[in-house]
Amino acid sequence: MRAALLALGLALGIGVPTFYVLDKRVRAEFEALVWQVPTRVYARPLRLAPGTRLDADTLLLELDAAGYRADGGDLPGTWSRDGNRFHVGTRAFTDLDGPVPAMRLEVVLSGGKVARVADRRSGKPLDAARVDPARIATLYGDVSEERRLVQLKEVPSLLVTGLQAVEDRNFKHHHGIDPWGMLRAAWVNAREGELEQGASTLTQQLVRNLFLTREKRWSRKFKEIAYSLIIEARYDKQRILEAYFNEVYLGQQGNQSIHGIAAASEFWFGRDLSTLRAQDMALLVGMIQGPSVYDPRRRPEAAKQRRDLVLAVWRDTGLLSPEEAKRAMAAGLGVSRRPGVASNRNPAFMDLVRRQLARDYPADALRGAGLSVLTTLSPSAQLLSERGVASTLDKVQRKDGPPLQAGMVVTDTHGGEVLAMVGNRDPDQPGFNRALEAQRPVGSLLKPLVYLLALAQPDAWSLATPVEDAPVDLVLPNGKRWNPENSDGRSHGRVSLADALAFSYNQATVRVGMAVGPERLAELLKVLAGLRAQPNPSLILGSVDLSPFAMAQVYQFLASGGQIQPLRAVRGVLDPKGKAINRYDFTPAPAQEGDAIAARLVTLALQDTVQRGTARQLLSDGLGHLRPAGKTGTSNDSRDSWFAGYTGDHLAVVWVGNDRNEPTGLYGSTGAMRVWSSLFAKLPSAPLDVGMQGLEWGWVDATEYATTEEDCEGARRYAFVAGYLPPEHLSCQRRSWLDWFRFGGDERGRDRRDDEEPRID
Repeated sequence: MRAALLALGLALGIGVPTFYVLDKRVRAEFEALVWQVPTRVYARPLRLAPGTRLDADTLLLELDAAGYRADGGDLPGTWSRDGNRFHVGTRAFTDLDGPVPAMRLEVVLSGGKVARVADRRSGKPLDAARVDPARIATLYGDVSEERRLVQLKEVPSLLVTGLQAVEDRNFKHHHGIDPWGMLRAAWVNAREGELEQGASTLTQQLVRNLFLTREKRWSRKFKEIAYSLIIEARYDKQRILEAYFNEVYLGQQGNQSIHGIAAASEFWFGRDLSTLRAQDMALLVGMIQGPSVYDPRRRPEAAKQRRDLVLAVWRDTGLLSPEEAKRAMAAGLGVSRRPGVASNRNPAFMDLVRRQLARDYPADALRGAGLSVLTTLSPSAQLLSERGVASTLDKVQRKDGPPLQAGMVVTDTHGGEVLAMVGNRDPDQPGFNRALEAQRPVGSLLKPLVYLLALAQPDAWSLATPVEDAPVDLVLPNGKRWNPENSDGRSHGRVSLADALAFSYNQATVRVGMAVGPERLAELLKVLAGLRAQPNPSLILGSVDLSPFAMAQVYQFLASGGQIQPLRAVRGVLDPKGKAINRYDFTPAPAQEGDAIAARLVTLALQDTVQRGTARQLLSDGLGHLRPAGKTGTSNDSRDSWFAGYTGDHLAVVWVGNDRNEPTGLYGSTGAMRVWSSLFAKLPSAPLDVGMQGLEWGWVDATEYATTEEDCEGARRYAFVAGYLPPEHLSCQRRSWLDWFRFGGDERGRDRRDDEEPRID
């Protein structure tokens, strides 16, 4: 009796204060329980509409990037294919304009376009539909825990009852611990001589995950029991279950741990929790005992055995009928091939995302904030760009040369969205982002701006205006003389403005640039790229260092038809509840008429560059159907190879060089243009159609700046600003003897429009 009283006294004297302290701590921690939910970054949704440029290979790239699998197309996140007819089960998602429901789509492709989109449930054709975006990055907080919070009412009922049937059948009735289970475990532990088996309730498992370590010590076990009793005394079963479903550990990818049933559903099945089938839920419940032991991707046989054991328990307890259990056991594991958690594969693009969000969010404000960042990335364009860079550099890399590197930016010509960015030959490698940060001499890539400024003065310049490609001798501000030469070392005499650009003649370009004024070129660069360049004559030939991103911003003006379109990578940011808290919509102002007309003329000349000039290899590559416009660029000693080109839908700027700034032996056409060609050979894009608003065509004489007839020898057709054709007309038709006498025996008649003054050259 004395011993019992002493034990009771010690228990009360020590236990009561201990429980008081623990109770206070547990309540404080449980009440303040706030999980750190990562911020997720998404690509743009894939828009499907009749007429959209899309082929089967590109659609499959998009579906694969978003974690879809070939499994019928009925369940969300699955697809099937019959020739060019696809069945796609899209997932529900939230975009800037609100929730987008899951759909079962039929998509028919034909001739490189979407021919038909229909709702399979109703059979009705749709004007447009969207496929949920691929997740491209995750911004974690202090710990790399993947988690998506759910309320208990959002968890399927079979999952709630099925979890209790397997892990804690007496959950509704115990008060945090299961004494009989503990006695059974104690016997096993005593027999084995160490702590081998536990009898943890769901509450104890929750306590262990939230507050304690997993070390096998008696002191930890006693503390676990005490915590469990306190939680059960303070909180109802609903609250405990909800916390459990949000905390339970269910997998690992690298340093990213998967916590919570909702995150596990996305990670293992690529689907929302609400779409899980009985066999899917059974697999997740079975994995709780050991996510690594029953990993369905690495150990599918063990995972299936464990899943089927759970299904058998559910059958025996009446949660499933024998027929339902049999069908579920016969089904495959159904896990997605790739984890549904982004591994931050696009470090170059994410650099741009962070840069553009910096003005609204401090450096660490996004990490672990549970936000959704919606970007403009096109997964298919990104992947095709990466492949184009890697395959081309492998082909043109010299064995004895320095390692080649590349920077590439791909944009949408309609709105300025950045669709892809490659900053490294190894696209997964973070670090120096050559697309965004590498400042390299742009060379001839700047020449179209010189001609743009000239053509904006239609009373003085046109594509047919003759200019002398002859030696130039200029005195620079520093007193030195400047004598630029053409790349072929020859002068080409009297050439048209269009030919000077198409063949990238330096001497002719300098003459045009000096007439326009280097200071105007410097001002245009400031407007388009934010660059403050010195207005030296050498600026005319591109003696300025710019990044591929900056050059993409410059060429966006031309590709968009003269619109100022700031390049953007972010569409908006959603809060944890899916409400838009920041939108980055941009509607470009209509191009000014003069800018639009000059941009069209330059684009026509750059199309001629592809047809006859320095980029004509693109025709041999089979890209003539795109009618692309493009410009090659090469810096001194072939240290930098550039190409900027655009179609009706896309602009891509490519730089190829090396980090040592050593000669590569590559020109713009043999390096960067090869990368561009590799991309556009695969990327669905519309042909470039240059509108003729404000323009008119005219046939120009072969030797003089005068209009003539189409069938005259050497006559060439040029586009002019409407109303600004050459003032003289030179006919090649035979005239009467009167005409012969009037023009001194010349068989060609010369007419001047009455309303035009003679042109003085």
